[in-house]
Amino acid sequence: MGRQVEANPYLWPVDGGLDPKTTALVIIDMQKDFCSPKGYLVHQGYDISPVREIIPRLQHLLEVFREHGFTIYHTREGHRPDLSTLSSRERIRSKNNESGLGIGDKGPLGRLLVRGEEGHSIIEELSPKRDEQIIDKPGRSAFQHTDFRLMLNIRGIKNLIICGVTTDVCVHSTMREANDNAFDCLLVEDATAASEEHLHRGAVDSVIAEGGIFGAVSTVTKILHALGVEQPQELEKK
Repeated sequence: MGRQVEANPYLWPVDGGLDPKTTALVIIDMQKDFCSPKGYLVHQGYDISPVREIIPRLQHLLEVFREHGFTIYHTREGHRPDLSTLSSRERIRSKNNESGLGIGDKGPLGRLLVRGEEGHSIIEELSPKRDEQIIDKPGRSAFQHTDFRLMLNIRGIKNLIICGVTTDVCVHSTMREANDNAFDCLLVEDATAASEEHLHRGAVDSVIAEGGIFGAVSTVTKILHALGVEQPQELEKK
């Protein structure tokens, strides 16, 4: 078992240290549709450079957690090909951008945010191993309309280290619902990203309000330090 992680606003997790039996790494939506210059997020009119910037740190964190035997979960946002999981409001909302393209429309990586298309797949740099579960969700939270909570309960997981994209939307939705379901959550602020810095910052700040209303916040370096591992200097956030 590792030590507790130095985090804000409390040492994390509250109950004990980093233990592969009770702690899981959750990587949210690192899909081509959110991480590729040909994907959904770009068609929404956003700069994906903040998303691309976290990939090397996430790779290193993932490698270390695999080596230490932690349970790993990956999530993907996407809809059934017939769009039966897509509400009319979400369909209209997703097309409300300069490109006019939204969920289900044809893009360079196939239909945007549709299961089975190239854009729906997780980027090669973070490709899941065969024994790592992938949670397919039609919305923001990994707990809504999925069996994620059941999987966690069966494995005895109580603590979630959450990273990925985007901080203000799917990451935050998952963290809030995990908190409501009594999981102790740690947001990795330099391994999460949003389409705009102020959205990222606001989401991070809201986690630590009221003594840690949704959990705690830390960095890759501090998490690895709790496991007795040093992060390469070139991966430090500038």
